[in-house]
Amino acid sequence: MSKTSKLTVADRLSVFSRVLAAAFGGYALTSAATVLLALVWPAPRAQAVLWGTMLSFAVYTTAVIWAFTTRSATRAWLGMAGSAIVCAAAAWLLKGGAA
Repeated sequence: MSKTSKLTVADRLSVFSRVLAAAFGGYALTSAATVLLALVWPAPRAQAVLWGTMLSFAVYTTAVIWAFTTRSATRAWLGMAGSAIVCAAAAWLLKGGAA
């Protein structure tokens, strides 16, 4: 017989938080990255949107994997939120900002 380890409530909440960070934070990051990629891609607008969308699958996959390889759920949330904010701000500035 093998010993089974007991998962504490804190462990379960950490995993649940990472799942939420991967799902919602990853979605926010991917959305912002897709817009940014579509704006900076050196091609006609339709092709830029297509390539940005295609690359978004790789961005989302990487974000989900990263959420589960970080040391803590807090770091996963901060990384997702920070990256999403940076991508969204860059896209906003490239699009013309408040003008």
